[in-house]
Amino acid sequence: MSVEIQDVVQGSPAARKGIAPGDILVSINGHGIEDVLDYQFYATDQKLRLVLTKAGGKTRRVTLRKEEYEDTGLLFETYLMDEKKHCKNKCIFCFIDQMPKGMRESLYFKDDDVRLSFLQGNYITLTNLSQQDVDRIIRMHISPINVSVHTTNPQLRVQMMKNPAAGEALRYLRQLAEGGVRLNCQLVLCPGINDGEELVRTLEDLARFLPQIDSIAAVPVGLTKHRGGLYEIQGYDRESALRVIETIADFQCRFIHEVGQRVVYASDEFFLQAGLPLPQDDYYGDYPQLENGVGMCTLLKTEFEAALRDCTWEGRSSVSLATGAAAYPLISALAERAMERYPGARIRVYQIDNECFGNSITVAGLLTGGDILSQLKGKELGETLLLPQVTLRAGTDVFLDDLTVGELSRALGVPVRMVENDGAALLDAMLSR
Repeated sequence: MSVEIQDVVQGSPAARKGIAPGDILVSINGHGIEDVLDYQFYATDQKLRLVLTKAGGKTRRVTLRKEEYEDTGLLFETYLMDEKKHCKNKCIFCFIDQMPKGMRESLYFKDDDVRLSFLQGNYITLTNLSQQDVDRIIRMHISPINVSVHTTNPQLRVQMMKNPAAGEALRYLRQLAEGGVRLNCQLVLCPGINDGEELVRTLEDLARFLPQIDSIAAVPVGLTKHRGGLYEIQGYDRESALRVIETIADFQCRFIHEVGQRVVYASDEFFLQAGLPLPQDDYYGDYPQLENGVGMCTLLKTEFEAALRDCTWEGRSSVSLATGAAAYPLISALAERAMERYPGARIRVYQIDNECFGNSITVAGLLTGGDILSQLKGKELGETLLLPQVTLRAGTDVFLDDLTVGELSRALGVPVRMVENDGAALLDAMLSR
């Protein structure tokens, strides 16, 4: 267990001790270093005893002193100090298997890495874990861990994930909970497969791990038009979405009584599909599952209305805003509110249908630059086009189909401004502030 040091921050504790690129970190305070979890856990102390080698060279020992939690200054080739772990499953609902051909290579990589669950909030299936991995998580008190459960029926989980180990891996849920690790759970629901009585069973089973389970999100399966040769799955309609919401509501009442919070939530998509109004702000508590689209619309509306109450503005603006079909009614209503309050604001809202993945995919985060361009070409866009930040690859200005923000702006002949999923930021952008 060791990892090569790629660089050392100038003036850092490591640099002051003469540690240099090319040195190989073997251990810290007697603990072997295999990846970022080992490094972050063992490097927090103020006094660190490092064992270092060079390739083919002698071992040397360095005592490094620093402030508690101060960074050592060591830099490694990759964030994880290791390769990402590839998913071993072949889930019948996997979105990546439904991607069109010809998109960038990174979009087809399926990760299933517990380190990314803790560090970045990714969801894991547990099928990539060994008993040693689970023991390390508990020993290091790594928490929370986000788990894609889908079902607690072992046989059904094997069937849905096409992995013989999928059912057996459920034992790790119990071990993690008993070990004091907090868990967030995700259920991708497929009509007639893991909803109905199977959903009841899953929630009953997960209830045994309370209060270690912080939250459970139920999200509907996403079905693109590129499902040739894949397992036949139907999408949710109004009646089936209503049944899911009703089942979850029953468990919410129980969990409020038992632990004082709802714990389990249906994503916004279920409410929209069922034709029900979205719950109010206090329904979601601390919004524990925003990344799964649970309460995202309600939070945006709440933030927007608060910003509107506090805003004073007497200027003029002419902007356009494009979003997916799911958010279009809400964004249109918010734009109307802003224009009623401020007559100087002219806000046009456009719905972009997902031609790339199919019209059943309605979330803004899966819109491509090409679809935005083709559907807005020739439209009145005002002085600025506003687009949701979630349409871009994280940390870049690139859409899913590799079109850049700059290329889209030039093609449409209008400046493009990306807007975070935040109500106050949305109002500011609408008013060109």
